[in-house]
Amino acid sequence: MDVKLAGFNLDCDIMDELNAAAGPRILTPETFSAAYARISRSAKDVTLLRRDACRDVEKARNSNQHIIFEMGHHSVAEHAVFNFDIMGVSRLALEELEKFRLISYTEKSQRYVTQSGDFVVPEELLATKERDLFLDTLGRQNTFYFQAFAALKEYTFARHRRLAENAANHRLLEGWAKEDARYVLPLATVGQVGMTINARNLEHLFRRFSISALAEVRELGRRMYDLIKDVAPSIILFPQASDFEKDAGRELRAALAKRCRYPLPSAEAGPVLVDYTPAADERILAAFLTANGRTGYRSALKLIRRWSEAEKRSIFKFFFQTLNFYDHVPREFELVHFTFQTMLSASAFAQLKRHRMATLLAGDYDPDLGNTIPSSFAATDLKGEFLKIIRQSNRTYRALQPSLGAVAAYVLTNSHRRPIMMKMNLREFYHFVRLRDDEHAQWDIRRLTAQLIRLVRPLMPSAGMLLCGKSRFAQTYENIYKKKPRFLI
Repeated sequence: MDVKLAGFNLDCDIMDELNAAAGPRILTPETFSAAYARISRSAKDVTLLRRDACRDVEKARNSNQHIIFEMGHHSVAEHAVFNFDIMGVSRLALEELEKFRLISYTEKSQRYVTQSGDFVVPEELLATKERDLFLDTLGRQNTFYFQAFAALKEYTFARHRRLAENAANHRLLEGWAKEDARYVLPLATVGQVGMTINARNLEHLFRRFSISALAEVRELGRRMYDLIKDVAPSIILFPQASDFEKDAGRELRAALAKRCRYPLPSAEAGPVLVDYTPAADERILAAFLTANGRTGYRSALKLIRRWSEAEKRSIFKFFFQTLNFYDHVPREFELVHFTFQTMLSASAFAQLKRHRMATLLAGDYDPDLGNTIPSSFAATDLKGEFLKIIRQSNRTYRALQPSLGAVAAYVLTNSHRRPIMMKMNLREFYHFVRLRDDEHAQWDIRRLTAQLIRLVRPLMPSAGMLLCGKSRFAQTYENIYKKKPRFLI
C-alpha cells in the first residue's frame, strides 16, 4: 500500500509570495483534474501523472477540455476545488448562494455577532423614486434592532440571574438577546461567507446565477467567474444557462398559480405531513435482511410482516443498544422518508437550509404569510413597536413589488415567512434532530423539530425510537433501556 498527500488548500496570498520569490509559474487546480482523469487509461502511477500535468499545464488544459467537453466526463472537474471569501453581500443573496447542495460554507451568524447596521441597497432601486422609502424603512428597522438588543440583554440577564453571576456566561446570554433582536433585521443586511466548492458545482452556480432575478446575485456570479476564468479556464466550459434552465418550471408554476387559487395555509398550525413511507419499520428490517443477498426484498418484507410489533421493536432495541448521539444510523434508514409542508421565518430557515442532503423547496418570502414574533418581545414591551415596523415593511414591500418584483424582498425582515416543502429520509432526519432538537438550538427551528418528531415517530415507532436532540439522548436512551448509555463522552 502507498498513500500520498497529493495537495491541500493553499492561500492565494501565499502563492503570490511564492511566485514573487521563485519566478512566475502556473499554479492551477486543473492539473489535478487532468492527472486524475488519465488514471483510468494510463499504466503510470498517479503521482507521475500529476507531475506530468504540472510540467506541461497547457497540455493538461487541452486534456481537460477534451475529456469534459468532447467525452462528457464532467466528474473530473470535481477534483479542482476553490475557496472564496464572499463579503458585503446581502442576506437575501447569500440564501441564493447557499441553495447549492454540494458546497461547503460558513456564514457570519446574526445569532452570535452584533450587527453594525450595514445593508445592501439593490442596484435596481438606485435610480427609482422608491429609494428614499426603502432607506427610511431599513433605517427604522436597524434603529429598532439596537433598541431591542439593549432591552433584551437587560431582560435576559435579569431572567437568568444565576447564570449571569458567572462572567463566563455573559457571551451566551448576550447571544440569546441577539437571537431575538435579529428578527427585525432586513434581508438586505450585509453578511459574509467562506465557501469551498469544486469546479463542477461552480460551473452550475454560474449558470444559475446568470439568470437570477436579482442584479446582486448576477453580479456576484460575474465577479466569481472573473476571479477563476484565467486560473482554471479548461474546466469551466458552460457558465451560461441553457434554455431549459432559463425556464426550469417557472412558466408552469405561473400558469398553475393563475388556475389554482386556494386560501393560504396557517403558519400557526405547524408543519403538515403530506407524504410518507408506509410500514417504515418493516421496510428497514427487510432492507437489512436483503442486504446479505440470501433473499429478495419482497420476500423479506412478506416474512417480516408476519412478526408482531413487539418482535420488531425488540430487534430495533438490539440494534440501537450501542448507538451514541454522534453515530450515524446506516443507509438502510434512507429507504423510508417523509415530506412536510410549512411556513417558516427567515430566522428559522437560516438553520433549515443547512441540511442540504434533504430535498428543500422554498417559495418566496410573502408578507401575507405573517410574521414570527419572539415571545421575549411581549415580555419587554417591544412587541408594539415591532408590529409598527412590520406594517411599514409590508407597505414598502407592496410599493416596490409591482415594478421591481423579487427586489422588494430586500425590505422584508427575518421574521417574515416563506412557504417550505421538504423531503427527508430517516437517516437524514436523525442527523437533523440531533442538532435541532438540542437545548443549544435556536428556539424557532427547535419548535419545528419538536413538531416534526411528533408527526414522524408514530409512523416509524421502532426505527425512530431514539429520535431526540444531543442534550436529551442520555435520558431518552435510559427511558428505553432502563440503564445509562455506556459510550457517552
